[in-house]
Amino acid sequence: MLVVVLVIVGLVAGIVHLDNALTRIDALTSYSDRVGNTPGTNWLLVGSDGRGDLSSEQEQELATGGDTGPERTDTIMLVHIPKSGPTTMVSLPRDSYVSIPGYGRDKLNASFAFGGPPLLVQTVEQATGVRIDHYAQIGFGGFSGVVDALGGIEMCLDEPIVDPLAGLDLPAGCQELSGPQALGFVRTRATPRADVDRMNNQRMFMSALLQKATSTSTLLNPFALWPMATGVAGSLKVDEGDHIWNLAALGWAMRAETVTTTVPIAGFDETDVGNVVLWDKARASDFFDAIAKDQPIPEDLLTR
Repeated sequence: MLVVVLVIVGLVAGIVHLDNALTRIDALTSYSDRVGNTPGTNWLLVGSDGRGDLSSEQEQELATGGDTGPERTDTIMLVHIPKSGPTTMVSLPRDSYVSIPGYGRDKLNASFAFGGPPLLVQTVEQATGVRIDHYAQIGFGGFSGVVDALGGIEMCLDEPIVDPLAGLDLPAGCQELSGPQALGFVRTRATPRADVDRMNNQRMFMSALLQKATSTSTLLNPFALWPMATGVAGSLKVDEGDHIWNLAALGWAMRAETVTTTVPIAGFDETDVGNVVLWDKARASDFFDAIAKDQPIPEDLLTR
């Protein structure tokens, strides 16, 4: 009996420790005419180019390119967990041409530069009609550290990828990516379809990472689970109302079948803010309407 009590106390203490390790920010703020609650659970996942406390040696190892000014978003994903059925992970191109409250039309990631996570969330909500329930953000060093804590992630590449700017030189075939290699892989545009391949790589890598993080071999091995859990908790910025058990629920939901796609795109255009991604208005409206109503997205709207 005493052993059971000690185990329970240890588990509770561990959960409290992990929850306290999360960095909380005010990301989900109220504003006039905010989108009402939509069924299911919606996460906004953001990868930033934040260097945090990286040393110059670490910046060189991760090929971050040094100080580039204000923190920017490299990756923006909307994850919808329905009441039933598969989870959906949607890439939102950072160069999407959208209306940013108070700033007019600009690239989606400019909202983060202008007003941080709150303005990014507001911009996404108004562009999609989907209410965001949870927010999580990770920087360069944190991302690399989580991958290394898991012992690397296996990726299978159809073609080699060489990108000196991202510190990347990967042959074709299956291989285990270290933290720095994984960071380069999800950042590189040195592929035939540039940003399109980049988004596909990000979704593919995220799925593989979550599969390994929630695998039986990880969950039942305290020597693998604890470093991974502490690495994740210590690397993430989440909204004030988010907790470690919310993140666990996200990971578990994405462990099963997950639909991965991007918002329907009409093309690209040159504007006063540079080259931008144009959403297909009609198809994107139907796409996000299905998510907002917690319905399966029609197959013809999915981009595989």
